[in-house]
Amino acid sequence: MKKTKINWKKLLLRTLCVVLCLCVGGLALVFGINAYVVYSTDQHILSVEEAAKLEDVDCILILGCGIRDDGTPSVMLRDRLRRGVELYQLGAAPKLLMTGDHGRVNYDEVYTMKAFAVDKGIPSEDVFMDHAGFSTYESMYRAKEIFQADKIIIVTQTYHLFRSIYIARSLGIEAYGVDADLVGYGNGNGREMREVLARVKDTFTCIFKPEPTYLGEQIPIWGDGSLTHDENSDFS
Repeated sequence: MKKTKINWKKLLLRTLCVVLCLCVGGLALVFGINAYVVYSTDQHILSVEEAAKLEDVDCILILGCGIRDDGTPSVMLRDRLRRGVELYQLGAAPKLLMTGDHGRVNYDEVYTMKAFAVDKGIPSEDVFMDHAGFSTYESMYRAKEIFQADKIIIVTQTYHLFRSIYIARSLGIEAYGVDADLVGYGNGNGREMREVLARVKDTFTCIFKPEPTYLGEQIPIWGDGSLTHDENSDFS
């Protein structure tokens, strides 16, 4: 039987062509999804003045963003809190929902967030804490299912607003966003690149809609924020 001689050069060339096509196709998919998320939500990003004119908004949802070792807000979180307090004071919504990571005893984003708002004169009963907002998706899912919010204003930096609004609307929430870009932040290119990948990931997450890490009993946002206190909360 005559052996077939393998043309290794041709095989290698074909393999490289396949790999190249897959890479180009993958990049097209990533940037196509990213563009869809951005352009489908851009019209829902409002100015402070526009947001203040909305009617029947259930709450202003402020997304957590890290706290320092001394328990004070990071720069980004501080700006989100300032913007959220501003919107509350303008009457954009009657309640604030602080959502973030409280997955460890010695790390409590939402306590820091509520303390900031209360220190600015906002009544404790108007500030809710979501202790299990471990991701943007989980924060939005819990806002809908636990806090019964149907119409919200999301406060975060612009790069993060597109994905946040997209997730919320995919889950059936009428969501709008107001940016908290009060100062300049470093590493913008790196942050934007990570966010592109996060938008792609959460687009697929929104298709399958998995339950978050924790659910629990409903705490309607129109009630008393004190119901979200834990044993370490000392708000009056």
